[in-house]
Amino acid sequence: MFFDLNVPVHHPQFSAQNSSKKSKGKQPQQILDVSYSPAQIGAIDARLDLLVHLGYTVIALNQTVQTAVVPKSHVNILENLVAQLKPRPGIVLLKRLTIILDQDSEKGFGLTPANAAIFKPYDLISLVPTTLPTFSLACLSHSQPSALTAHVISLPLTLRLDFRMKHTLVRTALKNGVVFEINYVGALGGDHDAILVDAGAAESGAAAKRNWWATAKEVARVTKGKGLIVSGGVVAEADYRAPRDVANLITLLGLPQEVSHSALTKVPKSLVLRAQTRQTFRAVFSEPVLVIPEVAAGPTPIETDRNTNPDTLPLADDRPRGSEKKRPREEEGEDAAVTTQKSSTTALDPVEGTSRKKKRKKGNNQETR
Repeated sequence: MFFDLNVPVHHPQFSAQNSSKKSKGKQPQQILDVSYSPAQIGAIDARLDLLVHLGYTVIALNQTVQTAVVPKSHVNILENLVAQLKPRPGIVLLKRLTIILDQDSEKGFGLTPANAAIFKPYDLISLVPTTLPTFSLACLSHSQPSALTAHVISLPLTLRLDFRMKHTLVRTALKNGVVFEINYVGALGGDHDAILVDAGAAESGAAAKRNWWATAKEVARVTKGKGLIVSGGVVAEADYRAPRDVANLITLLGLPQEVSHSALTKVPKSLVLRAQTRQTFRAVFSEPVLVIPEVAAGPTPIETDRNTNPDTLPLADDRPRGSEKKRPREEEGEDAAVTTQKSSTTALDPVEGTSRKKKRKKGNNQETR
């Protein structure tokens, strides 16, 4: 079972508004019509069919939001899209929301209890920190078990980071169950999501490939291969790779083959299971269920007496406790103890022996006189 938890999907109206100069860096206005045309649905189905053909069984459709989630303007475009896609038996489709954190996001990016209803339909929530304050918030505050937990931290690997990944922050995030994502599209020099490019969280070209290898090696070094997942983040169909090829590519970062294979199988599976716990209290895997055992046959009166009063238990031969006889070994032991006591009393006491010797000496002296 192989996972690809980053398949970028966006509505054309979103990309058109973000590409304009006036609305660059701002949230789009209210968009009520999020329906897709048959040509758009066919293009997304073709991408999913290619992923299934390559061997992926769990695929997450990714919706990207810049700076913060505004309740008035935010629209879930994946809810209707998944319903319009053709059914694929044995293939799991997940809904993912990615928030790009910039300097404006340091005041808050919408992950508050008041907006819990907005994030509930999404299966995965990921953060893309671009500054040190947002990276600290993602590792410390938003990794705690709650209904708004972000389980994925996806760093902009094609950019030259302006901050260092501190071991304390990374260790705390891994302890809370957060995973760090590596998108292999940057290593190939492929096209990124248009929203990431407009927000300044992704680049293309030769310099972007050099930055990807340097930053990805740093992520592998700091995490020591723990809590790493590998996703695609691919837009063009020509940039897709099979899971085995991706695992061989990740080994060039200095990771063992087993760790590279787990980044596509075991670690994403545990991530999806933990993500399901956002709906329960403090990340409990399931709600407690009371199981009532079947009523068995009633106990006998003797068993009830034994359970209530153990002092009234009868012996094996149904005799009361006071009339039980002593065992032969105990009788032999007591007889031996009595005989030893008698022998000890008949033995000469050292004091008595000395007094008798003195009397004998006196009697012999009188006779000699």
